[in-house]
Amino acid sequence: MKTTILSIIALVPFALATPILVSAQDDFPRTASGKPDFNGNYDISSLTPFQRPSQYGDRLLLTPEEVEAMRARETSTRAADSVPSDPARNAPEAGGNIGSYNDFWFDRGNDGFTIDGEYRTSILTYPEDGRMPERTAVGREKAANAPRFAWPERDGAWWLETGEQPYDGPENSVLGVRCIYQPTASIPIRPLVYNNLKTIVQTDDYMMVYVEWMHWARIIRIDAEHNGAELSTLDGDSIGWWEEDTLVVETVNFLDLPYQPNEGRRVIERFSPINEGGLMYSFTVDDPDYVDSYGGEFVWPKSDQVPYEYACHEGNYAMTAMLMGARVREKEWREQNGSSNEQ
Repeated sequence: MKTTILSIIALVPFALATPILVSAQDDFPRTASGKPDFNGNYDISSLTPFQRPSQYGDRLLLTPEEVEAMRARETSTRAADSVPSDPARNAPEAGGNIGSYNDFWFDRGNDGFTIDGEYRTSILTYPEDGRMPERTAVGREKAANAPRFAWPERDGAWWLETGEQPYDGPENSVLGVRCIYQPTASIPIRPLVYNNLKTIVQTDDYMMVYVEWMHWARIIRIDAEHNGAELSTLDGDSIGWWEEDTLVVETVNFLDLPYQPNEGRRVIERFSPINEGGLMYSFTVDDPDYVDSYGGEFVWPKSDQVPYEYACHEGNYAMTAMLMGARVREKEWREQNGSSNEQ
């Protein structure tokens, strides 16, 4: 069965550089109503970075030598990070970096993705340098005042001196720390260091995209109208429609943290079947916090893996320990400073 070469619809206000091989009608499964059947699991882990390394400039494609170097770096990194820890090592210095998970838990993939047999320098294709645009003045101010994922380590209960409140309760931590929502995994969707499985459940009226990181289900209503802005949510309000064999999804009505509507943010996603199996995913983001729009594309390969429940830190012992440690530091600070202030 021959394949038809279709150029993906331009990402406004730019066009993606490489045409995508989309299967002929009988080369991919369809639903009973004749639409492409996207039901299934996808593993989007990839060594291709979201942003393009600056040394590549405006170049979209990697050379064969650069592909081999990318693979070799990952092999070397994994080998180094997988060396067993020395059981006789000294304890880290107080306040020092104690590291993260063992490398076993990370899943960055083993290779980059290809489109028409060619490796990309980045997922982002616009701006032309494959890098995120600058923030506007308002965007920079919002980023500076946004809740922090992590606070710098300092001696004592420093927050009693600065007036900040990083450890008063769980609500002072961002949703990612609290295992509730991970925005970079959800919309637009991108490969991350782990938890890269996605599950699609599709009917004629809905498509659900299950995002493994934080056990988040995005619900896309097909051939529907947007809800009002008063119903803004963390992942926005998504509606979809079919343009031939591509499902186009528009999402608006986002909430920024701390729970303020992000007026003007709009994300367009396109899900298209491809002849290698799986689908092509592309996205365009218009966000008034940035001086320009940005967008890109990458392949979602089908997978026979099934995602486990995302339990995050079960029982959240780390949260309890962190808050208890903060209370101990506050007690010590008050004893040293002769203060009974119960901030």
